[in-house]
Amino acid sequence: MELEFIAAGKIVNTHGIRGEVKILPQGAQAEQLAACGTLYIGGAPRTLSAARVHKGCLLAKLEGVDDMDAALALKGRSVSIRRADAALPEGEYFDQELVGLAARDADTGEVLGTLEEVLHYPAHDIYAVRGGRDEYLVPAVPAFIAAIDVPGGAVDVRMMEGLGTHEN
Repeated sequence: MELEFIAAGKIVNTHGIRGEVKILPQGAQAEQLAACGTLYIGGAPRTLSAARVHKGCLLAKLEGVDDMDAALALKGRSVSIRRADAALPEGEYFDQELVGLAARDADTGEVLGTLEEVLHYPAHDIYAVRGGRDEYLVPAVPAFIAAIDVPGGAVDVRMMEGLGTHEN
């Protein structure tokens, strides 16, 4: 199922006195947010008039937000983007698109559980698969991930000894 909107971050503070907001990306990268051009705050579209990445956050100037008080009124609000506005490379997905997919053994087709969380680490992401007979923490790298089929609702995992947390 393709999502129309992707939850992409949260406004955590203001920046300066000219109405910029500081957005902490969640499930997306700051560069991806900046490239969209339009952010959705409380369901309402807000056009970016300027944006720059600073220390992993997006510092954004939104049209109609002209001073610190207007920016402060947005603090704590969630930010979404339209999926159609985001151009990801082939085979890359937002966290929200992956969460909820059925995880299957690539060799046997056995359902291992549901991909419940994407954990972000410096080397690579980890997919937390729960709800089956075991919990699996699967490195999101080609050696472990055989295929991702978002429209089909599944991710195929190459199982290796010791991948589960409770294996004997």
